[in-house]
Amino acid sequence: MTPLPRTLGLLGTGVIGGGWAARALHFGIDVVALDVDPGMQDWLRGAVENAQPALARLTCAPLPPPGRLHFTTRLEELAARADFIQENVPENLGLKQRLLAEVSRLSPPHVVIASSTSGLMPSDLQREMRAPGRFCVAHPFNPVYLLPLVELVAGKLTESATLDSAAAFFKHIGMHPLTVRREVPGHLTDRLQEALWREILHLVNDDVASTGELDDAIVYGPGLRWAAMGTNLIYHLAGGEGGMRHMLEQFGPALAWPWTKLEAPALTETLIDRMVEGTRAQAGGRSIRELERLRDHCLVAIQRALREFDIGAGATLRALEQRLERDAAARADGAEGSALRYETRVRPEWTEYNDHLRDYRYGQVFGDAMDALYRAVGVDEDYRRSGRMYYDVENHVRHLAEAKSGDDLCVTTRILAVDEKRLHVFQSMHRRRDQRLVATGEYLHLHVDRATAKAAPVDPRVRERLEALQSSQAAEPLPAGAGRRVGAR
Repeated sequence: MTPLPRTLGLLGTGVIGGGWAARALHFGIDVVALDVDPGMQDWLRGAVENAQPALARLTCAPLPPPGRLHFTTRLEELAARADFIQENVPENLGLKQRLLAEVSRLSPPHVVIASSTSGLMPSDLQREMRAPGRFCVAHPFNPVYLLPLVELVAGKLTESATLDSAAAFFKHIGMHPLTVRREVPGHLTDRLQEALWREILHLVNDDVASTGELDDAIVYGPGLRWAAMGTNLIYHLAGGEGGMRHMLEQFGPALAWPWTKLEAPALTETLIDRMVEGTRAQAGGRSIRELERLRDHCLVAIQRALREFDIGAGATLRALEQRLERDAAARADGAEGSALRYETRVRPEWTEYNDHLRDYRYGQVFGDAMDALYRAVGVDEDYRRSGRMYYDVENHVRHLAEAKSGDDLCVTTRILAVDEKRLHVFQSMHRRRDQRLVATGEYLHLHVDRATAKAAPVDPRVRERLEALQSSQAAEPLPAGAGRRVGAR
């Protein structure tokens, strides 16, 4: 299996290049970014910093150490350091062809080179390249650091292994690669977006609606459905028990009615003024950066909600978190005490009006620490699918100090007792910046067979691992507060 890239080369550092950088760095990939303008280095670092608040809220899964960002103005340096190259220069066919050909002559022939083009044909882009079989289109969507979709399109000379390698890399950084069957101008998503955009321009041009009214028509209606299912599945539901066939039979004749206009209207000054005035009114005085942050927080919240139902972008996020958890377990495997130590950061939405961690979130953090311990001893997703799991049957949490948004927390777990059905643990939550003890949690867990809904013996291999961890802590003194009742010293 081809090793996953460790350094992403970015050929161009505009909005899309900045988005690629933020996503890759967040998931542990080094980035070497090239731009002919040295001043873009500060812009790029600012773009990465601006993306961090939303990225930090996207997942609670353990992350690898962040990647390192290096900026250069020399194409030779980018080609020498990168093991995957993503081109993001303006949509000019001649410019892209020249730069892609040049970087292909400087980089090793096995390095995949991809283009972020939103509509140019890959066969045209790869025409002058050295080893053109390693080229493909990888078209992302803004903001790249949050939206998981990336369209993969092969040219006439593209090798199938190139698409496989690109798909594996993009999945690794939490994306949903969608392979387009054959190259067409505009790929898939932009063609769909453009059809809607043309109708918007017609409706504004004909003074039928304002930009705000048309956005409301999407935001309060079909936009909510599209995030989970998309147009085709939604229309399948519209047909009732008869599904898509009944829907087409009932509503198909309407397709012949002249509701829509395929050609866009002329961009007259009047139309441009209406579009500008309408969107300015919608912005309500908020800056582009303010609107970007609002958009990003909404995108995170939507994906977190969809994750619970394992659908759409939420399914991609869930798969990413599962991979991150496996990787974290592999990194920790063999490290002393790693199964008994869990680290996280207080996310903004976990806090209440005083910016303190909400009461119930303490239980969530302790629970996440237990999940990490369980994965380490073999009580993982496969184990749970077998119908067995530990359940919390008794607990006592003490709140000793404040934890605020952005605080790094470390939870250590002490195994007090373990037998064939019970697991008794004491957890200590510390604030990393000053090692202050923030909270403790004492829990009794009972192993249950869900088929019978009764306590049942744990797998002997799991018990053996838990007992080994307990033995490793035998010389440590009993934690202060262990065994306390509420109000008792």
